[in-house]
Amino acid sequence: MLGIVVVSFGSAPLLRENLAAVDLAALRTPHRVVVVDNLRDARSRAAVRACAQEHGWDLVAQDANPGFGAAADAGVRRAAALGCTAVVLVNPDARVDAPTLDALAEQVARTPRALVSPRVDRADGRPWFTGGEIDVAAGRTRNVVTDGTPQAHGWVSGACLAASVAWWDALGGFDDDYFLYWEDVDLSFRCTAAGGTVLVRQDLVAVHDVGGTQDAAHGGAKSATYYRWNTRNRLVFAAKHLPAADVRRWLWRTPGYARAVLLRGGRRQLLRPWGPVWAVTRGSAEGAGWAVRALVRRPRGARTAVTA
Repeated sequence: MLGIVVVSFGSAPLLRENLAAVDLAALRTPHRVVVVDNLRDARSRAAVRACAQEHGWDLVAQDANPGFGAAADAGVRRAAALGCTAVVLVNPDARVDAPTLDALAEQVARTPRALVSPRVDRADGRPWFTGGEIDVAAGRTRNVVTDGTPQAHGWVSGACLAASVAWWDALGGFDDDYFLYWEDVDLSFRCTAAGGTVLVRQDLVAVHDVGGTQDAAHGGAKSATYYRWNTRNRLVFAAKHLPAADVRRWLWRTPGYARAVLLRGGRRQLLRPWGPVWAVTRGSAEGAGWAVRALVRRPRGARTAVTA
């Protein structure tokens, strides 16, 4: 059985627009839908609860907001308790049709030690994610076009991610230290380090309203949450997984990376720059703290390892 797991943050409008619009009755694969709602406020929770009841979804109502990764892990645990042996994580601002969900479930059954993603397109048809690589020398990730076969390196996006429950459990799921952003890079890294693979099915498509959970409130610019956690977690990843020389390199490249992240929100926001600049500065400083502590603890040249 397939568990379709969606993490919400009081996201009832997005759930109605995307998840509720999928013809799940057309799925060949037996399935259950699990919505994990991180607490925003009482009114938003009531709206999510009503939506879940209307559509027969299983609701995991969190009493706080522990972040995306922790919520996704809670959703996988609930899906497993319901008898699911595979899961597809889908963002509330993404839409995946029934044939794609069936194909992802079938792919996971064929490659149980793989993390699998479809290609992810923007609503206007432009590609958003076609595969990811970790450019250690440059201190960042890159979007690449993979050839549609399992890869022993790289990463797949958490916007739409399929896995067997057994492999998810073996890897330990998402790392809660990230809260938001880079947790999919971290999980993919641990997957390939443990002898698994990552796979982007270029023939399958999910449609992602990129930033749908924040653009309406920020006029198309990125939120302070995005700036802080993206800059922070890049260095958290380095601290957890890279040898000392690379951690130093990533630290050295932090100002350039912070500037690049800031510009993702457009130049218009820089007319009033203090909020965005403060967010990337705070995130970079928090990440630097992780990196420095790792350098103090880690022998020169040491690299973390994952076993499963």
